[in-house]
Amino acid sequence: MMAVYDELRHRLRGEPRAWLVTGVAGFIGSNLLEALLKLDQQVVGLDNFATGHRHNLDQVRGLVSPAQWSRFTFIEGDIRKLDDCRAACAGVAEVGYVLHQAALGSVPRSLEDPITTNQANIDGFLNMLVAARDAKVQRFVYAASSSTYGDHPGLPKVEDRIGKPLSPYAATKLVNEQYADVFARAYGFRTIGLRYFNIFGPRQDPNGAYAAVVPKWTAAMMAGEPVWINGDGETSRDFCYITNTVQANLLAATATSDEATNQVYNVAVGERTTLNDLFQAIRGLLLPRFPHLADFKPSYRDFRAGDVRHSLADVTKARTLLGYEPSHRIDEGLREAMDWYVAHVGQAKCGGGK
Repeated sequence: MMAVYDELRHRLRGEPRAWLVTGVAGFIGSNLLEALLKLDQQVVGLDNFATGHRHNLDQVRGLVSPAQWSRFTFIEGDIRKLDDCRAACAGVAEVGYVLHQAALGSVPRSLEDPITTNQANIDGFLNMLVAARDAKVQRFVYAASSSTYGDHPGLPKVEDRIGKPLSPYAATKLVNEQYADVFARAYGFRTIGLRYFNIFGPRQDPNGAYAAVVPKWTAAMMAGEPVWINGDGETSRDFCYITNTVQANLLAATATSDEATNQVYNVAVGERTTLNDLFQAIRGLLLPRFPHLADFKPSYRDFRAGDVRHSLADVTKARTLLGYEPSHRIDEGLREAMDWYVAHVGQAKCGGGK
């Protein structure tokens, strides 16, 4: 099942390459850094710590060998500054692959502050495209978003059928795809967009108003704080464990087929989980260690503006053209991540949800 990815990892160990990861101190960026260093790759990381954290980098350092860590070069910089983007692309000799994760996520944040979201997600994206093009990077892989599907009612979501964006965040992610397509056509620059569906896993921040649902609910349950569900709880999402996301990025960066490049792909599992079911799954995993959860129930409130009711991905395209094969379903991902959540978010005092 994992033959293509297993072969790729074996090949990379024998042929180290140079990578740039933007947003490297964030959740997805730090997991990409960890995976690449464990494969003995050379990595440049760029972050301004707007949403990333130094402790994420510290955790990665503790998970790799000193020799592997020595292959990492960190640049504190901002993608909204073209000079910082150029410096990152020149961080080591001949960066071959850019994994562009830096962005301001969150639908609610974009509704409250569309200008800052636009600056990071469109101005910053264009800066990175220009810097990577000028540095003659082989492949530019970027974090796209399932929010691009907008108001299109069809399920499962298929890459070539999208609706109108429902939030400023979604609009910025749609513009990213359009810019990438233009750079492919105008400059012959090879890009691949990965439409992430509700990624979760270790080092995902449980704190703040825009925290993702899995770590936020986990922290709230452990702390005995309310868990809020927006709507009736039957809203559903295609939750995707971070290991699947790392796999998709590495496969996209190294895909050799012309047909596979200058495309966008869904990155998900292809299974739908309701928020009510997610609550029960997290509670069930925590209950043996937190007896106070025996009779714990969620609290319900109004639906949130800008949210879609259901989300489910068709991952056939990624399977066919990239060799992507999800290794973790939601239950497997939650079980694997739970020890990290208990160790690192147990003191969090926060509620809320998606």
